[in-house]
Order: sequence, then C-alpha cells, then structure tokens
Amino acid sequence: MDVGAQLRKGVVEYCILGLLERQPMYGWQLADALSGPGVIAGIGTLYPLLGRLRDGGLIVAFEQPSDAGPTRKYYRPTPAGLARLAAFRSQWPTFISTVSSLIEEENGGTH
Repeated sequence: MDVGAQLRKGVVEYCILGLLERQPMYGWQLADALSGPGVIAGIGTLYPLLGRLRDGGLIVAFEQPSDAGPTRKYYRPTPAGLARLAAFRSQWPTFISTVSSLIEEENGGTH
C-alpha cells in the first residue's frame, strides 16, 4: 500500500482550494503547482478532481483570453469552497498533533 498516496488523497482537494484562494488558476498552472511537490501525479489526475469540486459547488470555472494562445479556463473558489477551506484549516493543526502523538515512538521504551 502506498501510504503517501492515501495521505495525498485526503488533502488534495484542500490544496487545490488553497491555491485558488491565492489567485484564479488554469489547469496547467494547478497541475504544475501540485505535481512538483508530488501532491498529484499529473494533469490527468487533476481534471476529475476539478470536476468534483465544481459539481460540489466549491469552485467555478470561467474563461479568460490568453496572450499566449487560445482562451483559457480558469478556476476560482466559491464562498462555499472558501468556507470548506476555512473549516479544514481550523481542524488541520489539531489533527496533525493528534496523529503525531498517536504514531510517535515512546522515548526510551522497548516494544
């Protein structure tokens, strides 16, 4: 089992919302930002996630002309998406702390 893949699966949508909160982005921008650090495998895994976020009312898509070629589809969070991100942010530090305390080895003890 790929533990990293399981961990990423639980947080990737919040990573997308966090990036989009900073600025609207188009698919390739998001893919670059997420695949570089290994949060997603590549562009092919991004579009189903964007579809789920859009279907869930957490992001919206809009088109904008590009100086570098054809019109691009950009994404931005909705108020519901920002609220979901805020809820995640409020719980994330406690979650990390709890998991860390449960998985850390005991100091000096033997198993």
